[in-house]
Amino acid sequence: MILLCACSSEPTTTPDEPAVYDPTPYVFDPMGLPMPALPADNPLTVQKVKLGEMLFNEKMLSKDGSQSCASCHVKADAFSDIRRFSIGVEGLPGKRQAMPVFNMAWHRNGFFWDGRAPKLRDQSLRPIQDPLEMNETLTNAVAKLQSSKTYRDQFIRAFNTDTVTSEKMSLAMEAFMLTLVSANAKWDNVLKGTATFTTEEARGRDLFFRERQGLNDPVGAECFHCHGGPNFTNDRYINNGLDAEPDFTDLGRFDVSGYPEDKARFLTPSLRNIALTPPYMHDGRFATLEECIEHYDSGVKQSSTVDDALHFNLRPGGLGLSAQDKADLVAFLKALTDTSFTR
Repeated sequence: MILLCACSSEPTTTPDEPAVYDPTPYVFDPMGLPMPALPADNPLTVQKVKLGEMLFNEKMLSKDGSQSCASCHVKADAFSDIRRFSIGVEGLPGKRQAMPVFNMAWHRNGFFWDGRAPKLRDQSLRPIQDPLEMNETLTNAVAKLQSSKTYRDQFIRAFNTDTVTSEKMSLAMEAFMLTLVSANAKWDNVLKGTATFTTEEARGRDLFFRERQGLNDPVGAECFHCHGGPNFTNDRYINNGLDAEPDFTDLGRFDVSGYPEDKARFLTPSLRNIALTPPYMHDGRFATLEECIEHYDSGVKQSSTVDDALHFNLRPGGLGLSAQDKADLVAFLKALTDTSFTR
């Protein structure tokens, strides 16, 4: 009986199996959007995407362990920050409104409002080091991850090595962010024939895509020039007339390129999920979609770098949209919301 009791009290668990490299490909689903050109030098694998998601949510990457990428890119808000400016670990506000993180696989013209990060992998490391954000050094971040068996094992599964490097961190986070695809809004379902727009949404759609035929043409908001295509962006840097030239306080793309024609130009954001991602513009100056539409109707200001597509907006009286026009445009923009993505 003593022997039996002794045997029954022995632990039944076994030591964790050693981590092994797993190159199983991640099957990328564009969800009806055109298949993007994924980076050939960073093939997606299940384990690399998993590591990227772990890092995206890892507060250890910040100086004081209080913030992660997900702190300012909240899933419920379409991976955006609905504060005007994000607050970093030192309690300081950022300089620009945080851009949402989805459909990154279709961006081909740099990242951040000014495009200072050529690739998504470059973008992934900058918030960690920014004094206004996570305010940590890459050396310290790597050391903290290297001390964790959980992370060493996951680096083995993803990269076939337990040596943590900032380059591998960036590749994993790039892989994860590339998989954040949003393409299941009412707009998409209407295109598939499984949903129908309301009268207001349909009229807003027509206004959005309607091009004016001349100065006397009273119909058309011409939004599609900058927000066309399946991702509702032209992926260009433009000056959308927020300020007159003497009032430029943020030179945008110019600070990166040095070209005078880039002054006050910023990356055109996607309008998908736009109702979930206030406030709007690079400085978050507009709290509502109604304010944005009011700007394009009658608030666009002239300058030497304002985009040519806004020539109708700049004429006396602006576009001359009616109250119903504006309400219908808002209704259409709300139909670009993908609630399944945020769940």
